[in-house]
Amino acid sequence: MITPNPIIGTGLHAIGGIAASSCYLPYQKVKKWTWETYWLVQALFAWIVMPLLIGWLTVPDFFEILQTAPKNVMWGAFLLGAVYGFGGMSFGFSIRYIGYSLTYTIAIGMSAVLGTIVPLILYGGLIEYFTAPGGMVVLWGMALSVVGVALTGWAGFRKEKDLLVKEGKKVQFNMKIGVILVLIAGVLSAVFNISLEHGQPVSDMAAERGAGHFEGNAKYIVSTSGCFLVNLIWFMVLSIRQKSLKEFGGAQGLKPSGLLKNYFWSVLSGCLWFGQFFFYGLAHVKMGTFQFASWVLHMSMLIFFSYIAGVIMKEWRNVSKKTFVTLIFALVVLIASFVVIAWGSTMAEQ
Repeated sequence: MITPNPIIGTGLHAIGGIAASSCYLPYQKVKKWTWETYWLVQALFAWIVMPLLIGWLTVPDFFEILQTAPKNVMWGAFLLGAVYGFGGMSFGFSIRYIGYSLTYTIAIGMSAVLGTIVPLILYGGLIEYFTAPGGMVVLWGMALSVVGVALTGWAGFRKEKDLLVKEGKKVQFNMKIGVILVLIAGVLSAVFNISLEHGQPVSDMAAERGAGHFEGNAKYIVSTSGCFLVNLIWFMVLSIRQKSLKEFGGAQGLKPSGLLKNYFWSVLSGCLWFGQFFFYGLAHVKMGTFQFASWVLHMSMLIFFSYIAGVIMKEWRNVSKKTFVTLIFALVVLIASFVVIAWGSTMAEQ
C-alpha cells in the first residue's frame, strides 16, 4: 500500500519541473537540421520509446495490461492524446506572433487551470474536494499558482521589450493571431491531463498487479501514442514538402560525428520530456487525497524552473530593474503556492 506524503510529492514534482523546463535546451546543440527533423526524433523517444521502455521495466505484465484494458478507456485516452498533439503545434506557431514568454505563460496558465478543474467536473469530486479538510487551503494555493504564472508572463513580456529596445529594434506583435493560437494551445494542452485521467483504469490495473509507485507508467503510452501519431503525420508531410527527409541520413556539410551528435541531443531532449512525467507519476501517487492538484503543481514548477534557468544563463542581465523585480516577486509567489498546496494536502492526510 502506498503511503501518501505530499511533502515528498511536491519535491518529486519539482524534479519533474526541472526535466520539463530543460527538455528543449539540447536543441541548441543540434546543427544543420531543420526543426521538423529534430522534432520527429525527440518525439519518437518522448512519446513512444521511453513510455514503452519505462512501462515494461516498472509495470508487471505491462503488455498484457495494455491488451486487456477496456477498449473504451484505451481509445478515449488515445484520441484525447491526439487532440493534445494539435495543441503542441499551435503552441509553436503562436510564439512567432506574440513571443516566447507570453505564449508560454498563457498556454501553461490555461493548461494548469483547465487541466485541473475539467477532470474534476467530468469525473466528479469538484465540490467534495474543496469542502474537505485542507480543501480551501489547496484552492488558495492553486490561485496563487495562477497569479504567479501570470506575473512571470508579464515579466517575460517586459524582458523581451527591454532587450529589443536596447538592440534598437521595433517591437512587433500580431496579438490577434497570436492570442487565438495560444488560446487553442492552452485549451488543447489541458486535454493531456484529461487524457491521463481518462486512462486511470489502466493505472488501476497496474496497481492490482503490484506496480506500486510506478502504476502511472502503465497509461502514458496510450495518451502519448495519440499525440505522436498527429505529429508524425504533420511533420512528415512538412519534411516531404521542404525536402528535409534526407537529413535523417546526414545534412550537407555535416560529418558522421556531427550526425551522431544530432541524434544524441535530440534523443536526450525526448528523454527529458518523458522524464517530467516519470516523476509526475511518482509525485501524483504521493499527493494523497488531493492528487488532482498534481497538474497545477506540475505546470507551475515547469514555469518556475524555466525562469530560474533563464536567470542562471544570464538571460535577464540587461533588463530594467523594474522588470527584474517583477520576476523575483513572481517567483516568490510561485514558491508560496507550492508551500500552500503541500500544506493543504498534508492537512487532508492528517
